[in-house]
Amino acid sequence: MQIAIISDIHDNIPNLMKVLNYCRENKIEKIICCGDLASFETLDFLNDNFTGEIFFVFGNMDDDYLKNYPFENDQYKNTKIFRDFGEAEIENKQIAFVHFPDVAKELAETGKYDFVFHGHTHKPWVSSVKTTADQGPKECTLLNPGNVANQICPPTFAIWDTEQNKFDLIRINELK
Repeated sequence: MQIAIISDIHDNIPNLMKVLNYCRENKIEKIICCGDLASFETLDFLNDNFTGEIFFVFGNMDDDYLKNYPFENDQYKNTKIFRDFGEAEIENKQIAFVHFPDVAKELAETGKYDFVFHGHTHKPWVSSVKTTADQGPKECTLLNPGNVANQICPPTFAIWDTEQNKFDLIRINELK
């Protein structure tokens, strides 16, 4: 399975549409969003234009604009929304996703996760954190997919091939 990891959209609908077109063309089944959609309109757009499962965690811009989101509301049936951080098991891998890199590092250091995804800096980055889990030493991969907004760094997102545990960085400016 392939999963798109996105962050920091900041209401850039044209770039988000490029991401969603890529997902449709490449049969991407899930999207993990590490925050900063920035508005209900962008959340609506994402849900209206992607039929797969979406995991979305609030970022600092979402706290500003989506702070009154009614979490008991099931308006977005294919989207799981998290306030501080989210976690899931995908293909027998434990993952967490959060907006802030310092929280991501703390989550990775727990030894509970195989992968932790985050945003906020707008800069794509991958690293690993060594942990001491109950079963012995373990590594957790930390990944920032960059930003969709085209702010600070050129716009990018990541694709996770869960079968090979491989990540590819996709440059949005090179997409149609």
